[in-house]
Amino acid sequence: MACSETTGWPGLDIVELRQLLLSWYQKHHRDLPWRNQRNPYYIWVSEVMLQQTQVATVIPYFHRWLERFPTIDDLAQAELQPVLKAWEGLGYYARARNLHKAAKLIIKNYNGFFPNSLAEVLSLPGIGRTTAGGILSAAFNQPVSILDGNVKRVLSRLIALSVPPSQALPQLWALSDHILDPDNPRDFNQALMDLGATVCTRANPKCDQCPWQGYCQAYNKGIQSRLPMREESTPIPHKRIGVAVIYNHQEEILIDRRPTDKLLGGLWEFPGGKIEADETVSDCIKREILEELAIEIEVGEHIITVDHAYTHFRVSLFVHACRYLGGEPQPIGCEEIRWVKLDELDQFPFPKANIKIIEALKERHKKT
Repeated sequence: MACSETTGWPGLDIVELRQLLLSWYQKHHRDLPWRNQRNPYYIWVSEVMLQQTQVATVIPYFHRWLERFPTIDDLAQAELQPVLKAWEGLGYYARARNLHKAAKLIIKNYNGFFPNSLAEVLSLPGIGRTTAGGILSAAFNQPVSILDGNVKRVLSRLIALSVPPSQALPQLWALSDHILDPDNPRDFNQALMDLGATVCTRANPKCDQCPWQGYCQAYNKGIQSRLPMREESTPIPHKRIGVAVIYNHQEEILIDRRPTDKLLGGLWEFPGGKIEADETVSDCIKREILEELAIEIEVGEHIITVDHAYTHFRVSLFVHACRYLGGEPQPIGCEEIRWVKLDELDQFPFPKANIKIIEALKERHKKT
């Protein structure tokens, strides 16, 4: 909730800061589809999609999602597979699974109406403090603060924060609480995010366009391009994965569904696993397929190598066409397996890296 006007943050005229930001927002706000109405379901979906994802990427997914699941009830009644398919390519798939779980809880516990108290919203899967603040302020005009990446950057520069934001979260939350306009929290929070996204950017901030330039300690000290301070980075692990595109005698391809509680849970993939030290790609694929599916295969030609980066690691997928030789496929390391035709692959939700494999398979098929 918004703090008293008289506590903390000497040198900041909170009332004027609010007025400056809201006046700037009236002239320069972004026209985003979820801002045109007050449906909490729409706003909830947009807030979750915007976690770790750029606005330009989210907009087409947002429209397609609402065409497929126009209400909370539609989402709650859907099976997980079409939910994941609608999310395909957006990444961080736990967000989709949590939206699905939360929709079911809203039907069960709140008669299908999105709750409007902070404690109830925070109890829903996949919703943290910033997402809750974004929903409650935008949908219900409640004075609940936010602290996403854009806001952290704006506030860190405003007070010339001398440590990385992750080391000062209580201080930044307190400032976000204090500075929030209690009379117009909806526009204020949106304005704060827009300021960070369009003016107070990570690189080359447009300080001459900033309504808070006069109060910004980083600007006044000439250090705005050096803030926020960054954590010391550590090398990102690199995993080398052997991947099998296994064909049977009917030219069907074997795919498996990942365990729901694992990374990329519920998505389908081409089977494979980590290449051990001093192990060839071919030996890795044979071993993994025997261990995970209990079948024998012959490893054939290389199809494609896919490099893909996740948040905390990156992978290289070495993909080979393989021929099924014998054994009854068993879902030992997965939840489900299926033999499907090439033109049926688009019906299943796959991770982004696997989509590149599918594209390569289609190109390969055209040439045969």
